[in-house]
Amino acid sequence: MKYIKTFNESTNISEIEAICNEYNIKNFIINEDDSIDVDGNVDLFSKGLKVLPLKFRKVSGNFKCSFNKLTSLKGSPQNVGGDFECNSNQLTSLEGAPKNVGGDFDCSFNQLTSLEGSPQSVGGDFSCHRCQLITLEGAPHTIGGDFDCNNNKLISLEGSPQRVGGNFFCYVNQLTSLVGSPQSIGGNFSCGDNQLTTLDGCPQSVGGGVYCIFNHLTSLEGGPQNIGGNFECSSNQLTSLVGSPQRVGGDFSCSGNQLITLDGAPKRVGGIFWCDSNNLKNIYYLPKYYKELFIPNNPITKIINLFTSSNEYGRISNREDKDLIMDFIDREMIQQDILLVNRLVEFLDDIDKPKTREELIELLKNNYEIR
Repeated sequence: MKYIKTFNESTNISEIEAICNEYNIKNFIINEDDSIDVDGNVDLFSKGLKVLPLKFRKVSGNFKCSFNKLTSLKGSPQNVGGDFECNSNQLTSLEGAPKNVGGDFDCSFNQLTSLEGSPQSVGGDFSCHRCQLITLEGAPHTIGGDFDCNNNKLISLEGSPQRVGGNFFCYVNQLTSLVGSPQSIGGNFSCGDNQLTTLDGCPQSVGGGVYCIFNHLTSLEGGPQNIGGNFECSSNQLTSLVGSPQRVGGDFSCSGNQLITLDGAPKRVGGIFWCDSNNLKNIYYLPKYYKELFIPNNPITKIINLFTSSNEYGRISNREDKDLIMDFIDREMIQQDILLVNRLVEFLDDIDKPKTREELIELLKNNYEIR
């Protein structure tokens, strides 16, 4: 311990030393204003504290005061080289929080309604989930890692950091708009389980994926056009894919909507294209490139299955003819020759009465070039 004192020395230095000893705080310096600088970590985790026992100025390592009964951060260090953790207290304000945090800042599981008083600079993650936030005003402008504000009462993202190096999580809130979102996100953008009807205001630069599942989306207009990871818009109220990103590096999932057309679908999908559980009667407008196609639980699958369940198919006794039909279906689906499959669907849609075996086989041979 070093002692720096150049003014009235009436302060009980031994008392400060005793407190440091009680909480196993080592390598500290006592400053002129009775604050202390610590070269290392300060661990006040779950000590039953209602107030911080000392006035800290600088801590080179981590500062942990989580799982206490703190209602104020008065006495917190103004500069923390590592992580600052004050989660799971009874805080209603961040006034007194550090100005600069080199690592993560975690104030989750408190009673905060705003982020006023937040650090100006956070090098790692910023976690404020499961509070009672109604606004993000006061948040830092830039976050080096993830920004997590899930499970709050937010109706707007106004006040959000404008640059987030990692992921941005705002799921399970009451958002009706994405206006105010960061301009740039290095990782994933997750805004599921809200009340969104459009993607207006969505970040335009997203390094990872976009997850907007379980909303009330009727349009994808306003979303980014290029996604490095997955794009998931499942379980909404979409009837078309107009506004979708045109390039998706991972999977594209639009399952569980009310799609009647794939118009507007991406041009390229690096992974699986999921469009199951919709109202699709054809598969026009599929991406030009994708790894796999998943389309169960659509009217189109029922139409294709007609070949194996119709009375006319059942009447075909010639095994070779049956194999011909099944080979056609299997071959075209496996090879993903979508043009032929869609022509097959149109042919079946036009049937107003059962075809004879000969007519069915002849149509397949003549119209679909089966050899």
